[in-house]
Amino acid sequence: MPAGVAMSTSTLQHIRSGREVFMSRELVVANLFLAIVLAVGTMGYMFIEGWSAADSLYMTFITLTTIGFREVHELSDAGRFFTIVIGLAGIGSVAFIATRTAQVLLNTRAFRARTMLRSIDAIKDHYILAGYGRIGQRIAKDLKRHGVPFVIIEAQEGKQADMERNGYLHLIGNAENEEIQVAAGIERAKGLILTLPEDRANVFATLVAREVNPDLFIMVRTDTNANRRKLIRAGADKVVAPYEIGADRMAQVLLRPSVERFMERVLQADALAYTMDEVQVEEGAELAGKTLQQSNFRQQFDAIVVAVMDGRTMSMSFNPGPQQPIQAGDTLIVMGSVEMIARLRKDGCTTKS
Repeated sequence: MPAGVAMSTSTLQHIRSGREVFMSRELVVANLFLAIVLAVGTMGYMFIEGWSAADSLYMTFITLTTIGFREVHELSDAGRFFTIVIGLAGIGSVAFIATRTAQVLLNTRAFRARTMLRSIDAIKDHYILAGYGRIGQRIAKDLKRHGVPFVIIEAQEGKQADMERNGYLHLIGNAENEEIQVAAGIERAKGLILTLPEDRANVFATLVAREVNPDLFIMVRTDTNANRRKLIRAGADKVVAPYEIGADRMAQVLLRPSVERFMERVLQADALAYTMDEVQVEEGAELAGKTLQQSNFRQQFDAIVVAVMDGRTMSMSFNPGPQQPIQAGDTLIVMGSVEMIARLRKDGCTTKS
């Protein structure tokens, strides 16, 4: 290629695609040739040596694959000469097929890896999910359902097929490794979710991530409450103990069954008409600078404000009254239909153009 001439990405992809098609065609032709050799060899031994079809096929197979077993029966001179011809014609084909198959697999895997890296490099304000175990799989499912961009880091290659099947952006590697975190876009990510199986690994990954991106939101799963303080000191913003949450949930079912039934219907991701969500009020939005009464909130958006979080002090006002002021930067915890919350976010809380 002449100096100064750059080849576009689409052109490179077209060339790679053409090479793969050409190599695939070569494999098809080679396999057809090998099948013909196998058929000719079988019929040749039947004709020359008078063997059965099964013995002739077996003799041809061990010749082509160079297994090295002894002949099925004693060969005549003509049979030995025929074996040499079959070997020269077929062994090269077997070697060619094995080599080309390996090349196609390696090229396909390398191309997928490059495509994955390009897709990861193109996103920002995403979440990085480290650990694709039972908890990680549930989190990934919920993030995808809500259209939140994320990248998975998983150490076990055996889980790659499942991640590919679900269409998840992912990297195979150790989440404690800074290079892996950087490759996942830790510097431009919105948050890191650590669900690694060991708290030691979660602590180390937290330290690495906090050093690379001091402003990153980090949420960590822990198995024991005793390690909560260690994870907080390492830089975690939020530490969650799934087993304790599960135990509290079970106790809630026994002690307050009606409350639990209500919360289950409201908070369930697949739930019906109503859900709970949080909406941040931007500068210059319709609701900014007004009270709930002045905004005619309930009639305009048909949603319930459960709480208001002050954007400056981070204090939270539960069940706010009609005179509750709403300022830019505040976060509204609301309950309503998905459509109403979407309209609230667009018409009431987004900066007017």
